[in-house]
Amino acid sequence: MSWEHDLFALFDDLEGQAAAAWEADREAELADRARTEYGGVTLASRLMASRGQDVALDLPHVGRLEGRLARVGEEWCLLGATRQDWIVPLRAVAAVHGASGRSVPEVAWSPIDRLGLRAALRRLADAGARCLLHLADGTRHEAYVHRVGADFLEARNSAGSELLVPYAGLVAVQSRED
Repeated sequence: MSWEHDLFALFDDLEGQAAAAWEADREAELADRARTEYGGVTLASRLMASRGQDVALDLPHVGRLEGRLARVGEEWCLLGATRQDWIVPLRAVAAVHGASGRSVPEVAWSPIDRLGLRAALRRLADAGARCLLHLADGTRHEAYVHRVGADFLEARNSAGSELLVPYAGLVAVQSRED
């Protein structure tokens, strides 16, 4: 009966090789799916998972901002720091340090989280908060956000001079306590 034993051993060996090949294919497919799925993760969804945590944002002409990530919207975030808050358009962020390794998909966001940059800027205008506008060319303007348009904000300095700032030129809005 040794030929039967040898035959069953051969079948067992072939079965083991087939299972190992199937497992290797499965692992490769899962890795490929994970890479493909991660391609749909946005910076906003990663930051949404980091709300309430201390992070640092690198911004052109501003440098590194450190503080607690208080809010995140589709195209902006609010970083709370000592005696000041920073509204930052996500397109202006050069790098993020200290973000969560997770993400929160946008389908799980509340309607309030879906509010855009305009809503955050309108809130500043409604509050009449003193702000420092940091622009893409490195200039800064101390002003009050007066009105918010479709693609720009209107600000006024303490003398009443008007300044229009396209969102594309905005790096950050720094509001400060008086």
